[in-house]
Amino acid sequence: MHMTHRLLIACVAVGSTLVGCSDDTSSNGSAGASAAGGHAGSSGTSGGGTAGTGGAASKSALGFFVTSVGSGALGGNLGGLSGADATCQALAAAVGAGDRTWHAYLSTSTEHARDRIGTGPWQNSAGDVVAADVAGLHADGLSNADPQHVLDELGNVVPGLEHDIITGSLEDGTVAAGQTCLDWTSDSAGDVAQVGHSDLPPMPFSPSWNAAHESASCTVMGLAERLGSGRMYCFAID
Repeated sequence: MHMTHRLLIACVAVGSTLVGCSDDTSSNGSAGASAAGGHAGSSGTSGGGTAGTGGAASKSALGFFVTSVGSGALGGNLGGLSGADATCQALAAAVGAGDRTWHAYLSTSTEHARDRIGTGPWQNSAGDVVAADVAGLHADGLSNADPQHVLDELGNVVPGLEHDIITGSLEDGTVAAGQTCLDWTSDSAGDVAQVGHSDLPPMPFSPSWNAAHESASCTVMGLAERLGSGRMYCFAID
């Protein structure tokens, strides 16, 4: 029988930054499609999972990361929650964790960050549990406030010059009213975002992982002025 093969290459970009590419070779002209917010389906092992009895694949262990790239030229205009979630999904897929559903830890005027990240527990890229559940996350912080557990999807610690992580949230995970870059649709100098610090307490200048202070504005320069780049926390909700 004559078999035909084709190679599909999918690339992920966040703002002006190319995150990565993946390929999928399939037979008889059938192939999975990959895009920001999705992943290609396959049998056996998928998204970093391990094939189990009957060919079923377990979910990837990765459940939490800080984005390895900021928002770039987008500033605080992430395309709303859907655009932010798509960024988390794309970055997760680029490291083999696209088999899970990912949400950005962001609050808006109609939705609290704590209500959109699933129930936990969540592991980082090193396999450490950063929080067991939503209550523990907001009572104790990430891994009881250990900055070495706040890693990006590649396993790296966030540079100190980019430690502002946008959240739009208060310490309890509810919305910080008026500090969400107009629900993540604004890159204006007239709007601001609440940010947390990835280099957590007991560092004296880092009072909170999710509610340290507000940004200077929602412009690219405004996010950078107080040591940020528009990075986000991402959580697997399943």
